[in-house]
Amino acid sequence: MKSINFSPFPFPFHRMKRHNWTYSYPIGRRFLLLFLTVWLFLLLKLLKVEQLLLSHKDIYLVEPLLSTSSYVRNKYTNFKEGGQYEINCSSIYNQEPVEIGKTLEIKRKEIIDLDDEDVVAMTSDCEMYRTIRGYHLKPISLEEKTFPLAYSLVVHKDAIMVERLIHTIYSSQNVYCIHFDQKSSSTFKQALENLAKCFSNIFIASKLEVVEYAYISRLQADLNCLSDLLKSSIPWKYVINLCGQDFPLRSNFELVSEFKRLDGRNMLETVKPSTSKKERFTYHYELQKMPYEYTKVPVKTNVSKDPPPHNIEMFVGSAYFVLCRAFVEYVLESLIARDFFEWSKDTYSPDEHFWATLIRAPGAPGQISPEAQDITDLQSKTRLVKWNYLEDHLYPPCTGTHLRSVCIYGAAELRWLINSGHWFANKFDSKVDPVLIKCLAEKLTEQQKEWVDLSSENFFKHRTSSNTS
Repeated sequence: MKSINFSPFPFPFHRMKRHNWTYSYPIGRRFLLLFLTVWLFLLLKLLKVEQLLLSHKDIYLVEPLLSTSSYVRNKYTNFKEGGQYEINCSSIYNQEPVEIGKTLEIKRKEIIDLDDEDVVAMTSDCEMYRTIRGYHLKPISLEEKTFPLAYSLVVHKDAIMVERLIHTIYSSQNVYCIHFDQKSSSTFKQALENLAKCFSNIFIASKLEVVEYAYISRLQADLNCLSDLLKSSIPWKYVINLCGQDFPLRSNFELVSEFKRLDGRNMLETVKPSTSKKERFTYHYELQKMPYEYTKVPVKTNVSKDPPPHNIEMFVGSAYFVLCRAFVEYVLESLIARDFFEWSKDTYSPDEHFWATLIRAPGAPGQISPEAQDITDLQSKTRLVKWNYLEDHLYPPCTGTHLRSVCIYGAAELRWLINSGHWFANKFDSKVDPVLIKCLAEKLTEQQKEWVDLSSENFFKHRTSSNTS
C-alpha cells in the first residue's frame, strides 16, 4: 500500500536545488549574517546614529556642557544642556507651582549625570578647569582670610558629586583633605587625584584605608585626614568632615561667622545611648562577608566586651562633626583617646560613639560636661538628616525618595533646607533631583557675594570713620 503524503504542497519542494542549498551551507550563511550585522552596527556607530536616536529618548542630562574637554564635548554633541527646561531657582525657592512642576517632569525622565571619566577629562587641564568652574570669581572677605577652615572628605563613588561639593565649599584660604576608599574604581581615584593637583590647598590623604561599612576603618579614614590637616601650613581654626552625598546649607562667610561664635566649643550630636545602641559596644563584633550591598559588615557575637578604658562614660551620636583645632590635637595626642580608639576597634559603627564620647571627657578642649543635657541631631547644627519615620512629626515629608530610611531631598525642600538653621545636610543625589543641587549651589553663591559685599562696605565705612577721627 502506498504511503499517504501529508505535505500541504502539491509537489515535492524538498527535491528542488534551492532547498538543498539552504541546508548544505547553514554555517556559511550564519557567518555572513553575523558579519553584516557587525558591519552595520559599526557603520551606525561611526555615523553617530546611536546619539541621534538617544536624543529623542525621554532623558534629562545634568550639566553635559560643564566641560569643554574633547571627551565630554564629543560625548554629548547632540544634546542641549538641561533639555527644554530653563529653571529659575528663585521661583523654586519661593515654591512657585509652575517651576516646581518642571522639577517633577524632570524626575520622571531618565536622569543621566556626568560619569567619572568625564571628571577625569574635565580636570586634566587645570587652568581650563578652574576657569570653566569660575574658581577665580569666588569672593572672599577679610574675616574669612583670618579664619581658615579645614575639611575632611571621606568618599568612595560619584566623582561629579564630590566635584560639585568641593566647588561649593571651596575658598582659597581653606584646606581640604580627600580620603577615597581603596576599593573605589581606578577612574574615580584618578578623577579626584586630578582635581587635587589643580589646587595647592587640596590634597589626597597620605594613608588610605579599605573602608568597610560600620567598621573602624571609617573612623580611621577621618583620623588619617585630621592628622594630615594638622601638618598643613594653613592655620585652620575648625574642621568639618563630610561624605560624598553631603552639601552645605551656608556660605563660607556665614560658616566663619557662626564658628567664631562657638568661641572654641565644638558642635556635634552627643546623647546617652538607648538599650539597643548599648549593644553596639558591649559585645564583640567580627567583620564578616555578606551577600548583599556591602561586601563586609561587623556582625555581633556572644562575646561580651570589657568596660571602656579610663572609666569613660559612653555617649552616642553622629559620625559627623565641627571640631576646634585644639580638640583635634587632643584626640591625636591623648592617651585616653588612643586607648579608647583601640577599645572601639571591635565595636559596631565606632565613629558614632567615638566623637560623642570624647567630647564629654574631662579636660578635653571645648568639652561638653557629662552632666549636660543631650545634644540631639536636630539641636546640633552640624548635619541635617531627614528620617522617614519622623516625617510629618519633626519635619515635612521628603519630596525626593528614601534610601535606608533617609530622605534624598527634592527641589521642593530648597527653602526648608536653607531656613532649617543647620550648616550641612545629607543626602543629595543628582540622579534623584539635579535641580535641588543646582539651585542650592546658586543660592549659596548669591549669599556669599551679598555677605562679602556688605562686609567690605562696612570695613570701608569703619576705616573712613577712623581716618576722619
